[in-house]
Amino acid sequence: MAEKPAVLIIGGLGYIGRFLALHIHKNNLASEVRIVDKVLPQLAWLAPEFAEACSNDKFVQADASKEQSMSRIFDRANGKQWDYVFNCGGETRYSQEDEVYKVRSLALSVAVGKEAAKRGIKAFVELSTGMVYKSDSSPSKEGDKLKPWSKIAVFKLQAEEELAKIEGLNLIIVRLAHVYGEYASQFIPTALTMARIYQHLQEEMKWLWTKDLRVNTVEIKDVCRALWAIVEWYAVANKPNWDEKTMGKVPTFNVVDKGETSQGTIAELIGDIFGIKTGFQGQLISTFAKLNIDSVVDDINDEVLGPWADLLEQAGITRPGPLTPFMEKELLKDTDLSMDGSRLEKVVGFTYEHPKITKELMQGMIDSYIRIGWWPVAK
Repeated sequence: MAEKPAVLIIGGLGYIGRFLALHIHKNNLASEVRIVDKVLPQLAWLAPEFAEACSNDKFVQADASKEQSMSRIFDRANGKQWDYVFNCGGETRYSQEDEVYKVRSLALSVAVGKEAAKRGIKAFVELSTGMVYKSDSSPSKEGDKLKPWSKIAVFKLQAEEELAKIEGLNLIIVRLAHVYGEYASQFIPTALTMARIYQHLQEEMKWLWTKDLRVNTVEIKDVCRALWAIVEWYAVANKPNWDEKTMGKVPTFNVVDKGETSQGTIAELIGDIFGIKTGFQGQLISTFAKLNIDSVVDDINDEVLGPWADLLEQAGITRPGPLTPFMEKELLKDTDLSMDGSRLEKVVGFTYEHPKITKELMQGMIDSYIRIGWWPVAK
């Protein structure tokens, strides 16, 4: 039997990185795993189940955007090279200055990509976002028009393009929908925290725009299974079903569930879980919001941040986790995140265990927040 692959995860303590490490650990998929992150494990809000998968002996603290970090990141005690490198690194916060994304996302991707090419790594997986596509309610395929609509996406697309130019890099690009699951803290969790506030205030929770606005999703464990399936398809099976002429030189895959999640989907599930009324602002308010998005977002944040702090205090939560109802302007745009994930299924033969977001999966997220002490439980 062939030796199991050695795996390097850049940004390995980020949300996807830690779950990928856990997936590899639980299923005993690798001969060695190294997790690289600039954040120390003690400061990364790790839940207890990650203790072994993200243990100190697997961890290297380094800033992967700096060239002088490369030997510390890539060198192994046995002198061999890593088989697979997953780049889960980069800035994940929204609404930062351009310079932040240039250094923390673009420069990081290019630095680790160049190093991986130099060392002949068998497979280099770059995690990107479905926000690189032109906003359209009909699902975008991998070859469709690109027009990034968030700053993260602008610099992720630049990273994709720069990496594609690196000679000898065995590159795979994975574009993700909104990733959700246990311990998640972005996008759907924001809606959950807001719902908890409106439940507390006994008020209706209203969304901007329409119920049809696409906010496609994918569950975290499916993301990890997909990443592993893709890398094995590439490095072990040698890319069956890939037609370079029609699909392009760099294997690129959308990872998105089949539920075509929209704002309406989320509103319905949230209303059900929290027992609150949910709805959508009328055309008039949405049109006003489009023209005055800054002040509208500020008003929403002013309305919810105080009650959230009160809820945490009442629940005796003195060390709040990463959950916040703070609304990011970039995510409140009238833009569809709508993706077609059929290539992954047809080419790689992947099947989703969670083909759509459900009430049970959403409740599972809240249960995980309760376990770790982030959630103000209703008295």
